[in-house]
Amino acid sequence: MADRHTHSSGRHNGKAGAASLVVDSPTAVRNVAVVGPSGSGKTTLVEALLAHTGTISRAGSITEGTTVCDHDPVAVRQQRSVALALAPLVHEGIKVNLIDTPGYLDFLGELRAGLRAADAALFVVCAADGVDEATAALWRECAEVGMPRAVVISRLDHPRADAMGELAACQSAFGAGVQPLYLPVGAQALLGLITQRLIDYSAGPAPRVGDVPEADRGRFTEARNQLIEGIIEQSEDETLMDRYLAGEEIAVETLINDLETAVARGSFHPVVPACAFTGVGLAEVLEVVTKGFPSPQERPVPPVTTVDGKEHAELTADPAGPLAAEVVRTTADAYVGRVSLVRVFSGTLRPERPVHVSGHGMAERGHADHDTDERVAHIYSPLGAQLNEVPYCVAGDLCALTKLGSAETGDTISDPREPLLMKPWAMPEPLLPIAVVAKNRSDEDALARNLSRLVAGDPTLRLERNAETNQLVLWCMGEAHADVALSRLRAGGTEVETEDVRIPMRATFTSKAHGRGRHVKQSGGHGQYAICEIDVEPLPRGSGFEFVDKIVGGAIPHQFIPSVEKGVRAQLAKGVTDDPYPVVDVRVTLVDGKAHSVDSSDAAFQTAGALAVKEAAAAGNVVPLEPLDDVEITLPDEYLGAVLGDLSSRRGRVMGTESADNGHTVVKAQVPAVELVRYAIDLRSLTSGTATFTRKFARYEPVPQGAFASAH
Repeated sequence: MADRHTHSSGRHNGKAGAASLVVDSPTAVRNVAVVGPSGSGKTTLVEALLAHTGTISRAGSITEGTTVCDHDPVAVRQQRSVALALAPLVHEGIKVNLIDTPGYLDFLGELRAGLRAADAALFVVCAADGVDEATAALWRECAEVGMPRAVVISRLDHPRADAMGELAACQSAFGAGVQPLYLPVGAQALLGLITQRLIDYSAGPAPRVGDVPEADRGRFTEARNQLIEGIIEQSEDETLMDRYLAGEEIAVETLINDLETAVARGSFHPVVPACAFTGVGLAEVLEVVTKGFPSPQERPVPPVTTVDGKEHAELTADPAGPLAAEVVRTTADAYVGRVSLVRVFSGTLRPERPVHVSGHGMAERGHADHDTDERVAHIYSPLGAQLNEVPYCVAGDLCALTKLGSAETGDTISDPREPLLMKPWAMPEPLLPIAVVAKNRSDEDALARNLSRLVAGDPTLRLERNAETNQLVLWCMGEAHADVALSRLRAGGTEVETEDVRIPMRATFTSKAHGRGRHVKQSGGHGQYAICEIDVEPLPRGSGFEFVDKIVGGAIPHQFIPSVEKGVRAQLAKGVTDDPYPVVDVRVTLVDGKAHSVDSSDAAFQTAGALAVKEAAAAGNVVPLEPLDDVEITLPDEYLGAVLGDLSSRRGRVMGTESADNGHTVVKAQVPAVELVRYAIDLRSLTSGTATFTRKFARYEPVPQGAFASAH
């Protein structure tokens, strides 16, 4: 790795043109997600690595909005990443696809897409920030998908930088296997623990290499011994530890080979201090990436099936294998239209060839299953927003395709002669509802088009057309995510506004009531005549509607009995009080009535049935019902008291608590849906972004007196 000290001066390569971005073998590719909390310096590090390798002439600035990865207008305005971005570079003959991911939890979907596209991750933490629970949650996201990781302690030049303190915090929070390859000496130099050399950047990007200073010898020796023992524990050579404990000096090449193997399989996580502005550690980071991280051929390909769900043989990252690629991000460009960022897992994508686009399993989020044959016109290697055309893209590499009209994020691209389907990665559930409405009627069509385009590109958005409340509800991950979604809608030329989300209510009878419906109009000619009498009584919650016919003696001819029921059902669906809430969980019994041999009709008895229900309701024994959700909250123990108190203020009923791993507790509760409209925001604020929750409809319950105004 970098500790071999094959440093070269300045920028290592000339400007990376399209030719240098084309590879013929997966062994020459490293796909690396750059992960870490918001503000840790991920985008700045990527920018520095691009400049260091000569991919760009100079590093851009986040504050000036000139970085490669944060090219989205919303990212420039917010000065933080809001979407993943691809930035390829070439280092010592290896193409490194750096996938810059957002660190804010609202954009967890972008992180998971980046992890799907990557084979390893650089986990970036700031030397001045410590490791909070939100950072630990990002680490667990990587661990859950078995992602090999290295840790970069960034911003060594920060006034409050404490790289050794940050290292200790990482080891405490991330667990076993986190070991430094280098120790920082201030913000200008590193101590290589394996080769026992000082790498001094104080004179510029070309470091001076010398001996370890005596002042640092004590901490150096201790850290080196811990590193060597950590590497030996990961070694497949079972004799190595005994030889080391016996006093044998283990060869540097042996240590490095075992280290690279352990990093590639994800059991060892090397730590490299780095500073984007001084250049300290950049060459070392690149060495870890190119020599320590696995190539696509060393990582498994996600399982595939046929489009009808039949099993398919396992695929490998073979350029000559069956074509299997996946859309990991979809954007809309003002000039070229829809742009699909694609990871090729098997086979080779070539221009001017037909492909099959499959998307299954996302119907509940508004993405209908689809299978379409399309044609790839051109293939590009993206550098942020810039598209460089390339002649092909082999297994293991990433590229961009334009104008695939049906392709959405998570879709599979395969050969039309052998259509395949990859199961999409796990998408987080959006839990913040935002009701959107066109500012003018003339904008309604544009709003519908732009919403469809927006949801196609971001599967963490869910669009709900609520027929009961007549609202378009866009479900988002949080406030920042909603802000980005609304900004993109407006940027698409739609004048859009938001309004309060309305909760679909119900109503029911609380006691038995009698109603008489009389619809008689006889003023000459063919008239209308229908009289019916009904009893309405409540049923247990969730029973629905029952209609019972107890007419005797033909008081109402049997052909008009269904007419009464139809009228009753229609009136119950529209509501029976001033609040138009559908009435549920009641039994209506038809007990008596009258008919006319000439003037009675189906329509007359429908009207009479409706009138009878309204009269029964006039007694005042109808109450509103509100939806109740089962909520499950996972949170650190330290916030348990605050969350339980907050649930109580929301009229929630705690059903139980359970201990979970890593000092967490799971709280199960039932909470009125109206109290959960902003819960995604409030829970994040209450727990500093460390808690997560799920919700699922449970049932309807009567609204307590005094709470109706808030539910209404």
